[in-house]
Amino acid sequence: MTMENTIRATAAVAERRLAVLLPLPLSGAYDYAIPEGIEPAPGDFLRVPLGSREVIGVAWGAATGEVGRHRLKPILGRLDVPLMPEVMRKFIDWVAQYTLTPPGAVLRMAMSVSAALEPPKPQLAYRRTSAEAETLGVCLTPARQRVLEVLADGPPRNPLELAREAGVTPAVVKGLAQSGAIEQIELPARPPFGVPEISRAGVTHSPDQRIAVEALRAQAEKGGFNVSLLDGVTGSGKTEVYFEAIAATLAAGRQALVLVPEIALTSQWLARFRNRFSVEPAQWHSDLSASQRRIAWRAVAEGRVHVLVGARSALFLPFPKLGLIVVDEEHDHSFKQEDGVIYHARDMAVVRARLGDHPVVLASATPSLETTENVRQGRYAVANLPDRHGGAVLPEIKLIDMRLDPPPRQSWLSPTLRAALAETLLAKEQAMLFLNRRGYAPLTLCRSCGHRLQCPQCTAWLVEHRLTGRLQCHHCGFSTTLPAACPACHASANFAACGPGVERLAEELAGLHPEARVAIVASDTLGGPEAIAELVRQVAEHEIDVLIGTQIVAKGHHFPMLTLVGVVDADLGLDGGELRAAE
Repeated sequence: MTMENTIRATAAVAERRLAVLLPLPLSGAYDYAIPEGIEPAPGDFLRVPLGSREVIGVAWGAATGEVGRHRLKPILGRLDVPLMPEVMRKFIDWVAQYTLTPPGAVLRMAMSVSAALEPPKPQLAYRRTSAEAETLGVCLTPARQRVLEVLADGPPRNPLELAREAGVTPAVVKGLAQSGAIEQIELPARPPFGVPEISRAGVTHSPDQRIAVEALRAQAEKGGFNVSLLDGVTGSGKTEVYFEAIAATLAAGRQALVLVPEIALTSQWLARFRNRFSVEPAQWHSDLSASQRRIAWRAVAEGRVHVLVGARSALFLPFPKLGLIVVDEEHDHSFKQEDGVIYHARDMAVVRARLGDHPVVLASATPSLETTENVRQGRYAVANLPDRHGGAVLPEIKLIDMRLDPPPRQSWLSPTLRAALAETLLAKEQAMLFLNRRGYAPLTLCRSCGHRLQCPQCTAWLVEHRLTGRLQCHHCGFSTTLPAACPACHASANFAACGPGVERLAEELAGLHPEARVAIVASDTLGGPEAIAELVRQVAEHEIDVLIGTQIVAKGHHFPMLTLVGVVDADLGLDGGELRAAE
């Protein structure tokens, strides 16, 4: 090779560069040099240097060429993990542009589980060797003998399981392995999630449900981008209808994603899914452990998750063959993320479906104004379920004018509602009181000077939580105890609690019906999915007579014995700075 050709070849190697997007709020992708022995493809997860540290980014495409080759740092290596699908990379770019957010900040949501990028640890187990312990010269104590007996009667077991079944310490198992009487092997990884039985028969559909099922199933089988509103009154069987669209998607070899606004919805939903498909779907929400999130993220990326149900962040999981998105309770404001990358998961689900060229179903009994307008203009298809399933009728709704039917002083339940509560409890049925105010009282003021206790950080009123003995700010999280004297006039022990919260309703109800079993349900009284599932069980088995709660109780639960709902201070939601208050 001539000197000129050598120089050209060297220059060509030096020009091997690639744009890598990092999960950091940076202006865009950075160029890196591609060293010999590494042939990255767009979507590959790569280890790259950034200053004095090492980070993991994603191969994003052609280099910008803005940096001279002498300043480029080389890619350090490629991770053994499925590449990020092209549609996901397009989705990240679209969300970043639409929300005016650095693309790296959006990528960080799609790479939220860094442990999932590392290869899973092998599952190790012990089994007996073919050689007898006596021939190996192993001293068989009673503990060691029990270990060998356990392995003789069953499959290989992991160290902790083996020690537990044999009733020995892990040191005994380790000693047997060192002697050669048992050997360590690597077990194949167990499938983390079951395969849904799509041929399993579902419920018997009503005529309206059959029409909706046929429409959604046709869209799922045909594929292609389409938005359908499943508009059905409460109890009309919307879930069973879109289950059939999920079944058609799975039959076509694609994955399905179901977005729910609150994890509180999933307890009964999971039971219905299990009845229909014989297995539970994968889950994705903030209450999962780090290990559960790692397993779910990796299984999604490898295409081993068939159906996943999750909160809004599940939209940024790297599905390689997503074929359907269902947005349940599409009107719910919980789908909007208010911090970090600000986005609305319902709208982004429609974008994700358009980029992936597959259908999306929006289900609601009270569709949002945007969705209603899109239906009116013909952008979205609609399937209506005007009647409740099984011939059930909608409840009678009574409006009580508190000016004509006022409650006693320092009480909040009108005489009409009190009478209905007494009648319901006498009939051994259940009731629910809905008030979207946590705590005991939304305002505490000084009787002497009228000073209102407010948050020192954001000036919002402090809400009294009498059960915990604290004053809390529901905006910034500030918390303190009730002061001994008024900060303004220094009068002592002269505070008045103004207005009702759920704790105050429980206090009033205890005075009216001390025998009633009451549960207060709010976001600060439930500690996650397990607590919610336990509450649902208690209500279903009639261990609770009256539920008193905030909006978390108004989330599509099915309680057959609950025959009375009282909405306290019903016009509360019409007042305030919320843009959609009147809606």
